Amino acid sequence: MLSMKFVVTLTLVIVTILGCVIDGYNCRIVQFIFGDSLSDVGNNEQLPKSLAKANLPWYGIDFGNGLPNGRFTNGRTVSDIIGDDMGLPRPPAFLDPNLDEDTILNNGVNYASGGGGILNETGGYFIQRLCMYKQIELFQGTQELIARKIGKNESRKFFEEARYVVALGSNDFINNYLMPVYSDSWKYNDNSFMDYLVGTLRDQLKILHGLGARKLMVFGLGPMGCIPLQRVLSTSGECQDKTNKLAKQFNEATDKMMQELSTSLTDATYKFGDAFDVVDDVIKNPNRYGFTNSDSPCCSFGRIRPALTCVPASILCKDRSKYVFWDEYHPSDSANMIIAKELIKKFKFTRVNQDDNGDGSPSPAPALGPAADAPSGVADAPSAADGPSGADAPSASS
Repeated sequence: MLSMKFVVTLTLVIVTILGCVIDGYNCRIVQFIFGDSLSDVGNNEQLPKSLAKANLPWYGIDFGNGLPNGRFTNGRTVSDIIGDDMGLPRPPAFLDPNLDEDTILNNGVNYASGGGGILNETGGYFIQRLCMYKQIELFQGTQELIARKIGKNESRKFFEEARYVVALGSNDFINNYLMPVYSDSWKYNDNSFMDYLVGTLRDQLKILHGLGARKLMVFGLGPMGCIPLQRVLSTSGECQDKTNKLAKQFNEATDKMMQELSTSLTDATYKFGDAFDVVDDVIKNPNRYGFTNSDSPCCSFGRIRPALTCVPASILCKDRSKYVFWDEYHPSDSANMIIAKELIKKFKFTRVNQDDNGDGSPSPAPALGPAADAPSGVADAPSAADGPSGADAPSASS
């Protein structure tokens, strides 16, 4: 006859196992992403008045069926790649019409919005975008929804076990402080604007902590003075040194702030992901990383620069895996892999969902894309059935 102690233990084990299914609650750890166009996976597609959208060919050409999916690149974002490596499911856009409680419990949510910034005023000329405070407000609504679904206690555990990514800041400079159409450009100097920006981010991270965010990473800024748009707007065609100095200053101040929060906030594991140096090296020494071009976009409108975004009539480079930049603003899938691999290596990320085998992740960017002299690449673009070869792309271990 089984002892009562054994029966109780067995019952607890069964309840624990079945608890992953009851009421749609999923025991897998998910992630919640806050960011701008570098992390957007479709939120801006649902903002009817937004001028910052990736809804035209050739965005998404190397992702899934090759059609635009809301990502401002040809393939995956850095968050996609790091999440895949950690066994985290890819969170859908908050504004995805199909989002519901079960989807949130199984996959998390991505609130990132092209043109969004840490500051409310950033990116105003894009008409519609989700700034960081608005993204936090939407996250609060998500929490209320999940609490009604699985109860307050289970909801609290769910959100405390989740992973969080915050990746904003570049728009606060490029589409705010460095543009004279914004009042911040004459209200502040470099130091006072930095204090304002990093202080606002600190307040936002403290709010997230109050909402249960315990394991959180803030991505730093890359050498944004070297993006093709900044180069073409300069008189020399070289990187804009002032813009890069601001990015480094932001990284240093944010890194210090993150260390302070990690020690002062209860149970907080807050990290700062700085990939400035590796991206800077990729841009200065592209051949070392397998690239042939690091100063112009793969997807451009011929000699008309800047075209800002890809359009159906854009000319694509011959080999997308050889270009650091996809358009005037955003890195290519191959560059995103290198950035992600650097962060994975630096922070020794480990898999959090061991049962997740990563099936369904898109392949790396193909080695060969539409010919550079094709007007729109219709004839040469790979079909969804072809699938990318990835022969010359960096290792997919990232």
